[in-house]
Amino acid sequence: MKSYNILLLGSGGRENAIAWKLRQSKKCKELYIAPGNAGTAEYGTNLPMAVTDFESIRSFCLENHIDMVIPGGEDALVAGIFDFFRNDSSLRDIIVAGPSKAGAQLEGSKAFAKEFMKRQGIPTAAYREFDEKNFEEGIQYISRHTLPVVIKADGLAAGKGVVISHNHEEAVESFSRMIKDAQFGDAGKKVVIEEFLEGIELSVFVLTDGRHYVLLPEAKDYKRIGEGDKGPNTGGMGAISPVPFAKEDFMGKVKSQIIHPTIEGLKKEKIDYNGFIFFGLINVGGDPYVIEYNCRMGDPETEVVMPRLKSDLLEMIEAMSAGQLANFAVEHDQRAACTVMLVSAGYPDAYEKGKVMTGLDAVENSLLFHAGTIVRNHEVQTNGGRVLAITSYGSGLQEALARSYENAARIQFEGKYFRTDIGWEFPGQ
Repeated sequence: MKSYNILLLGSGGRENAIAWKLRQSKKCKELYIAPGNAGTAEYGTNLPMAVTDFESIRSFCLENHIDMVIPGGEDALVAGIFDFFRNDSSLRDIIVAGPSKAGAQLEGSKAFAKEFMKRQGIPTAAYREFDEKNFEEGIQYISRHTLPVVIKADGLAAGKGVVISHNHEEAVESFSRMIKDAQFGDAGKKVVIEEFLEGIELSVFVLTDGRHYVLLPEAKDYKRIGEGDKGPNTGGMGAISPVPFAKEDFMGKVKSQIIHPTIEGLKKEKIDYNGFIFFGLINVGGDPYVIEYNCRMGDPETEVVMPRLKSDLLEMIEAMSAGQLANFAVEHDQRAACTVMLVSAGYPDAYEKGKVMTGLDAVENSLLFHAGTIVRNHEVQTNGGRVLAITSYGSGLQEALARSYENAARIQFEGKYFRTDIGWEFPGQ
């Protein structure tokens, strides 16, 4: 049986959940996490290395006989880590669980993703794209657009490059800030204007080798900071899985109308893709539409997806690399899993770090996935806006949520905040 030395790139709750899952595999030999956090240190060795410092990653992989690299987030993938390894003869045999730079454009460029969907006939919102050259035309287009209207920075903007405007003046201001004021730097040089779709969102995940795919448990996350989905967007305040409306009929449409044509499109357009695809979907009257693609797992969705994935994640990635996903049967845990995220006061705007955390040892019947933590002076301290994901199992969503909330009350740090209405659309589930 082959065992693997693995380098996992990232420092959030997603990477903590992936590290937790990888460590359960008999094939996991050494696990390194760069840069990691206080939680990932329980499952492997943290390294002070940036996820886009490819030269340092190269040296570390060669010196430590790394067999597999798993980029947790999008930055390394959009920067081309797959191509970097593929084009270096000394790194070529190392498995990189992620798409090529061309494939990562599905997330790295909203315009590329929309054009891809149009070519492949994949259902998505109607749109136009604008930049500095046709800026005035964009202003006119927005002024005539039905409300609400969605304004999206084309590139990566740390989850903050999407604005849903309910009046034309606000929409024009957002559009102008992105292009004229470089609010998101190069990411906003091009802007996609999109129709607003009314419905309920969910996240669907596959692992693909570019020809076949396996389906992971679906999830729904909660982006807004305030109760009742009010206030600004965050990186995610919680997540649930399964999603009650994602039954066989709906998921059949997702597979036939979205997943299958996406994989076929990648194949047709000769785009190398060996990794996760995250489909950000919306259910509009029983029909799925794509809001966005991501080229990696979601966060905080990973914190409910990994606990519900009964299959060996490492063996799945091994099968992907060998082109054998068609023969891999994925098993899902039938229990519900729910995550509640503890965040710092002030998040998603300015917040303080370095708050001492207590009560972690008092947690019962929940999994703790650290998102923004650090060990300093032998104490666990806050080190980010989103601090800690508390995930619990239950026979249903409400039972799982009750456990997570019970433990959320046990953990303390100055300025702690969490939403108390995760899963609010599904009472009694």
